Amino acid sequence: MKETIKSLFLTLLVVVSMVQSYYLIYRLPGNDPIVKSESEYVEAETMGIPMEVESMIFPAQMVIHMGDDRHSVFYPESTFYNLINSRLKGRQFDGFQRYALENINWADIRSSHEGIELQFDGGVPVALLQKVMQISPDSLFEAESISKILIYNTENEDQVRVFFFSNEGGVVYEATKVDLTVQDVKQQINFGKDWVPYTLVNGYYIPDEPIDMVETGLNVDLYTAEQMQRSLFFDFSITRYIREKNGSEIYTDSKRSLQVRQDRNWMNFTDPAAPSTGDNSPSKNVVSAVDYVNSHGGWSGKYRLEQSEGRDDDKHLAVFRQYYGAAQYGAFPIIDLPTFHYGTITLEMRQGTIVGYERSLLYTTEGTWSKKVVTLQGGKELRDKIAVISKEAIITNLYPAYLPSLTKEGLLLQPTWVVELSNGATRVLN
Repeated sequence: MKETIKSLFLTLLVVVSMVQSYYLIYRLPGNDPIVKSESEYVEAETMGIPMEVESMIFPAQMVIHMGDDRHSVFYPESTFYNLINSRLKGRQFDGFQRYALENINWADIRSSHEGIELQFDGGVPVALLQKVMQISPDSLFEAESISKILIYNTENEDQVRVFFFSNEGGVVYEATKVDLTVQDVKQQINFGKDWVPYTLVNGYYIPDEPIDMVETGLNVDLYTAEQMQRSLFFDFSITRYIREKNGSEIYTDSKRSLQVRQDRNWMNFTDPAAPSTGDNSPSKNVVSAVDYVNSHGGWSGKYRLEQSEGRDDDKHLAVFRQYYGAAQYGAFPIIDLPTFHYGTITLEMRQGTIVGYERSLLYTTEGTWSKKVVTLQGGKELRDKIAVISKEAIITNLYPAYLPSLTKEGLLLQPTWVVELSNGATRVLN
């Protein structure tokens, strides 16, 4: 009898111990476990605006070729840019053939033929272009990334030719089946005849007249380090804080690391041990990057996919550039400066999984505190300034942009010309 009582008592003690352990691990009320798995991660508070990848695929600029070496340039969000872009989105492109780039005189085509040129700069994977244009599937073409699309009327054949330029260089793809007529192209070319004339110089375009932009002061706010921790770590309570000598604040959960530079309003998050999905396609990487930002900070305004490229270490880099502007003058990129990081969101991926994430902690809010029209120089005055810079290296691009600075009132966006050089340097013409 005594042995039976002892056994029952020991059993009771074991049950009580198990119940106490359960309550220690799962803190009541609410069944909130101290130990969490990453699959149990609850999405953080919504901070910025969620966006779709389709809204970020658009040309950096649209060049109108009018023949007789006459050109004009339309910028994003301007009336004619939007009109032409919307019409081209509805056209079908099919029957791709591949050619060597050097076999065609492109300078002569741009100078003597009527046409439209869509410039994407850093290149867009074809699979992403297919989200915004009617491009038929083609096994030869789909692995490419496109930097430019040139549409023009032939002089004698009375037909429209369309070429897609590979971002890797060396080859172009012609869409031999296109539902565009010569008259379609002529109607769109007419939009440029009364616009600011540009001159083609060594592959880039210089306005013959000054152009107008709007200098704007925007209201801004700042994401806190705590907000970013809650957004980026699946269990915010176990992060440790480290302060470096250079003023950086580092938060880590032993797997991931968040570096915050309060003096620069900038953050850099790394997750080197993140499990990969096994899919390393450029287009899916970009989509994953957009989804990641949607869930971890969101977007502040309008962005364009500026760069999408693979790395030798099996990683992929995606850079998104912020644009600002309106229909009357157009939207223009905001420059990311070494002295003031703002305007870009950069993500590094490995086989579809985010392993690096950089962005500004500043974000714009509603309202402006300043707005005025500013005239940027053109013609001889601009040519003289460019001539000085050309002594440093070959000029590869020229475009208007916004120079950001932080003032007591908020974010000031000042119009400026930006020159890109063959050595990778960027020069701002204040």
